[in-house]
Order: sequence, then structure tokens, then C-alpha cells
Amino acid sequence: MSAAASVPTGLHEVEAYDYALPEHLIAREPAQRRELARLLVLEGDGPPRDAIFSDFPDVLRAGDVLVLNETKVIPARLTGTLASGGRAEALLLRPRDRDDFDYAAREWFALVRPGKRLRGGAHIAFDGASAEVVEVLADGPRVLRFGPDVDLEALLARSGEIPLPPYVGRGDDARAQRYQTVFARVPGSVAAPTASLHFTPEILAAVAARGVEIVRLTLDVGIGTFRPMTGSRLDEHVMHAERYTIAPAVAEGLGRARAEGRRVVAAGTTVVRALEGAALAGNGIVRAGSAETALFITPGFRFQIVDALLTNFHLPKSTLLALVCAFAGYAPVRAAYAAAIERRYRFFSFGDAMFCERAV
Repeated sequence: MSAAASVPTGLHEVEAYDYALPEHLIAREPAQRRELARLLVLEGDGPPRDAIFSDFPDVLRAGDVLVLNETKVIPARLTGTLASGGRAEALLLRPRDRDDFDYAAREWFALVRPGKRLRGGAHIAFDGASAEVVEVLADGPRVLRFGPDVDLEALLARSGEIPLPPYVGRGDDARAQRYQTVFARVPGSVAAPTASLHFTPEILAAVAARGVEIVRLTLDVGIGTFRPMTGSRLDEHVMHAERYTIAPAVAEGLGRARAEGRRVVAAGTTVVRALEGAALAGNGIVRAGSAETALFITPGFRFQIVDALLTNFHLPKSTLLALVCAFAGYAPVRAAYAAAIERRYRFFSFGDAMFCERAV
């Protein structure tokens, strides 16, 4: 692991990442148009300045490399019935018996409700298909086994629901469509890379017109994104693992950019985890391939790849807030969050965005 710089003792405490957010600033609906979300810009030592997302190309420089996560959120939430007639719900997380997302997998890690009634041997009927609980894991999830005749892709397409975050509420078609990036291509996530929800084809074209190189990778976003840190200290939290894939051309392009001193701009914390996780595994070099990363980035982490970050405003006591504080500096980020609250920015997945540079 990359050596970490010493940090003040208080920044090791989970409470350091708490803050009070008025309920009315939680975005439960997306902006009227993607590009009309607000954008708080942190550059250098100056105060945070206000912009809107359509201004995002202006904060980039010719020669920058913008890295996007082209994962696609799957309609992974299924509602079914038990043998007793009671209602049950399952959120499929990932296949049990293979590394990559694959609709052909028969066994899936899943979160289920009601948990107390879904013990080993229980069956759930889903719109012409069924699954059996074959294992109850120690930390709560189940392993569901679908029969060999179940067409899981078709089942999810007709009956699955996009798993919107709990603070947003249950989905509908309009919000589900907006909880997907315009460049989503590779299915496998149960949560969106939310910083990229603001992009439109027109903004991507404007970014390219500035001489910015756009590259794409995939990191499958897991349910751990929504889980708050546990315990009282950061080092007590067990970070979830997420799988990423980096193509050879992307790895080569990033290597050239680093050698030439050009900035690497990550669109979202998922991209940061993929790139910095790959760099740790590759002794400072991003190598092509697929792997899992359980990297937990906290203050003191030494970034090797990413120079600037586009991100949304994250939940209190979240691992994502710790990552942003590690990247841009604890004090500047806390000041930016205070300014965002004062200026009535909208928070969380459907909320507004922030652009920041890496602290020196």
C-alpha cells in the first residue's frame, strides 16, 4: 500500500466526518435538466465559487484526461411472494460463483426483506420465476439460487426495479431514467456513479472540443456506497470491494498523460477508487485488466494518479466524504460543504456537484 502521511489525530475519528444537513437540501428529485445542476468550484486557495454544470468544460484544460465510469445500473430489486402468501423483496448484488457480472449466474448475493422469515430453504416466487435461499451470511445478506430455466435478464427487464437510494424513495420510470448516465454501457452496478449523472452528449462534446481526452473504465458500484462508517474510528470500518476493468488503451493513455505532466480528472469517487486501486496494485502504474479493490481512502493517503475530481455532495459519516477530504484537504472540503449548505445547494445522488483539485 502507498505510504500515508501523518494526519491530525482527530481526522481518524468517524465523528470528524459528520455534519448537520437541513432536510430540505436533500435532493429527492433530479434537476429539471441534467446540465442545470449547480457546480461548486474549488480551485487553488480561493473561496468556493458558484457555477452550473453546463460550465464544467470551462474548468478543464487542453490536454487533461477526463476519466468516466461507464457502468450501467441494473434493475436489481425484485418483489415477490413467499409460500405463506407474504410479500418479500430481494436486491441482487453480484454473482456468487464468478468475478464479473453475468446474467447467466445462478447464485447471487442479495439483500432480502423480511430477513427474519427468509432463512435457509425459503422460496420466493418472482413473476413466473422462483429462487431459493441457500445460505444466510454472517453479516446479513443471503445467497439466492435461481433455477436453470430462469432467464434472469428477462425477469429483471420485466419486473426489476432500479434501486434508488433509500433517502430518495421508491423509483418511478422518470427518476429511474435519470439515475443512469447518458454513457452507461456495461451492466453490473446497483448504484449509479452519481457525479456523472449531470453529463449530456452536448457537454461531452464541449469537453472534447477543449482538447480534453475522454477515456472510460468500468467499476461496478456496490451497495456499500450507501453504508455509513461503523465504529468510532476510520480504521474500524470494513470497506466493501468493487470490481473494475481498465482497457489496455486507457491504461496506456493514462501512462502517457502522467509522463507528460497532464492532469487526470476523475468523474466521481468510483473512478478514483479504480485508478488509485490499480496504481497500488501496479506499483504506481495503472495496468490494464480486471480486479477488485477494497481500497479505503482516508486523509493521509498519497494519491498517485488523480489530479482533479468531479463529485457530488456526500452523506455525513460516509466513506465517500472521507475520500474527498483526503483528496482536496479536510479544512477546504468542510468549508466548501458549509458554503454549499449556506447557498442552498442540493445534496446526495440527485443533487448538485463539486469540482476540486488535489491538495498539494
